[in-house]
Amino acid sequence: MTQRSQMTSPSGLPTFRGPLGGQRPRVVGAVGGDPWLMLVVAALVGLSVIMVFNISYFYGQERFGDALQFFRKHLLSIGLGVVAAAVASRLPSEAYRRAAYPLLGVVLIALLLVLVPGIGSARGGARRWLCLGPLSAQPSELAKFAVVLYLARSVVKKGERLRSLRLGILPHCLVVGVVAGLVVSEPDFGTTILAGAILAIMLFVGGVPLRLLLLPAIATLPLAAYAVFTHAYRLKRLLAFWHPEADPLGMNFQLKQSFIAYGSGGLWGVGLGESRQKMFYLPEAHTDFIFSVIGEELGLAGALLVFVLFGALAFRGFRIALRHPDPFASLLAFGITLSLVLQGIVNVGVVLGCLPTKGLALPFLSYGGSAMIAALGQIGVLLALAREAG
Repeated sequence: MTQRSQMTSPSGLPTFRGPLGGQRPRVVGAVGGDPWLMLVVAALVGLSVIMVFNISYFYGQERFGDALQFFRKHLLSIGLGVVAAAVASRLPSEAYRRAAYPLLGVVLIALLLVLVPGIGSARGGARRWLCLGPLSAQPSELAKFAVVLYLARSVVKKGERLRSLRLGILPHCLVVGVVAGLVVSEPDFGTTILAGAILAIMLFVGGVPLRLLLLPAIATLPLAAYAVFTHAYRLKRLLAFWHPEADPLGMNFQLKQSFIAYGSGGLWGVGLGESRQKMFYLPEAHTDFIFSVIGEELGLAGALLVFVLFGALAFRGFRIALRHPDPFASLLAFGITLSLVLQGIVNVGVVLGCLPTKGLALPFLSYGGSAMIAALGQIGVLLALAREAG
């Protein structure tokens, strides 16, 4: 930049002349757009590294003869997630606006491929993974972000037409319904419920009157009832939630072990690495029920620390949404934050017996490659939007 096209502000920082008069050039190459958000996520991921190593060590040794198998994969997923976050943080909001519909199409194709025998991989009675050589990916994790991105683009584009049931609400319900239908076929009922909640809240925040949202909500009740009562295991889970004291060695075994783990921790916990429930008593201790072991080893103090970190994540994310001047970027930041925080609330609710058992990981903490990469990638998007918001 030549001396003619630049002048110095009273603070000593360079500013532009002409149409850009008074503005200062921004550094666009840096990764961070919100240092506090980065610090919060780093704390959650750091705790995850400690807990996954701690919990999976004996499980990996006993089941696979390799104590560090899960830990190495976890570190790999964190590394890939950091790369995804770094790339995502450098893209402008306009790039995400253009990618909304193509990404939704890719996700729909991937969700269809998961259901094809020989392409999709089945584990534990669920077909949720695409095998990519030695790696596997779970398209439903990307589907959460794709739904948020699609809604942010479409809701802003609709504008005043959102107040129309036929033009503003039904198209969104149809698109998200297709995604949810494919996800529930895997089956993944938790992600389906999450997608429905994101749809309703983002439509409301986008300007849809509450009275219009009640109509599609009521219409989905028969479908939800059909999904529950036509599958015996879902009905058993619902009955187990209503009667947590029943069948402690059957359907309620995992929940009972979670209660024992969390209740044993007291205020300060039994000590890091001293959990007994992780020793093959609590199923999925390093994935969906990692919060139980945090409560056992670190006590109520550790659990409250997790709550505080997620509260700080929510504050920084919603702050970005409020400060960004572009409606699309603002709604995108809101949707990403909402999705991550809702997943955390649902996971903790399940662990504490406040919600029926569902297969949703605790973002940034649970073991799971696709979930970790997707969560960190979305943080990268928030950092990009934070930089634009200033």
